[in-house]
Amino acid sequence: MPYRFLTIALLLGSVTMLLDIRPGVDRVPISRPLDQMPHSIDGMTSRDIPIDSGTLKLLGNGSFLNRVYVNPRTAEPENDATAIGLFIAYFPTQRTGQAIHSPQNCLPGAGWSFVSSREVAIDNMQGDVGEYVITNGTINQLVLYWYRAHGRSIANDYLAKLYMLTDAIRYNRTDGALIRVITPIQSDETTQMALTRAAAFASHLATTLPAYLPN
Repeated sequence: MPYRFLTIALLLGSVTMLLDIRPGVDRVPISRPLDQMPHSIDGMTSRDIPIDSGTLKLLGNGSFLNRVYVNPRTAEPENDATAIGLFIAYFPTQRTGQAIHSPQNCLPGAGWSFVSSREVAIDNMQGDVGEYVITNGTINQLVLYWYRAHGRSIANDYLAKLYMLTDAIRYNRTDGALIRVITPIQSDETTQMALTRAAAFASHLATTLPAYLPN
């Protein structure tokens, strides 16, 4: 275990030094604003959820999208038990200490605890995504999350840092995004049922991302 932490510390230190000596402006291709993301994905329609000023300050300098997608055919869409929450945080640069916050750090701070975690494969992804089952009292939710950097999907925090290091060397780019898809696990359904729902949404979402998160 100490060797693992030493490796991580060396990696993060290398990233910091590299970003200090490389030119200070990233070469980021032009992309469409996140708020132009389609409001209809996989037959579900969305509404935007405002992010409070304190959270925006914590997140730092980036572009953010926070929405909930619901089935418009349900009797009460605003109370849809199969709703999908979508959060995207995109940072055009991760220099000078600016970095993406891992869900492993954010979710426990919001009162959630982890029941299980693993990596899963989803259609249309150029890589794996992370899957969490989380709980807060009697409420259980399934979370899919992944980092997206220059066309690839990355489930592992440390691998995302490694890719950022190599892309900073090769392309002078440190931009990247964290994408989180979350849905309730109802008392009358299995975790696999919730995963199927979230994975179908994420697969459709993946085909739209290149226009908003540059490859």
